[in-house]
Amino acid sequence: MPKFLAIYTGEPDKPGARPDDQVIAEGMKAWGDWMARYASRIIDAGGPLGATKKVTSAGVEDTHNAMAAYVIVEAEGHETAAQMFIDHPHFRIFPGLGVEVMPCLPVPSAP
Repeated sequence: MPKFLAIYTGEPDKPGARPDDQVIAEGMKAWGDWMARYASRIIDAGGPLGATKKVTSAGVEDTHNAMAAYVIVEAEGHETAAQMFIDHPHFRIFPGLGVEVMPCLPVPSAP
């Protein structure tokens, strides 16, 4: 079955972005419920992402992006994978922006 990487996006540095403890507890319960609902389709439960370093031919530098966490799921197709995240607690309860879902493609082989 095809695999899909889902990236949870947000703005952690935004003032007021951290919810209070009650909202966090409610959100984590809802997130756990979502994980249980899709347990048979979750390949890698993923987790939160930290600060980003960008590596280029010029070297290493600190950078910023909107990636907050990730998970890898299985689904029959791209649309089906995306549908798994409708009304997800990441943006329903927490101040997340959204969830970006993309297929994990096979590595090309040499001809």
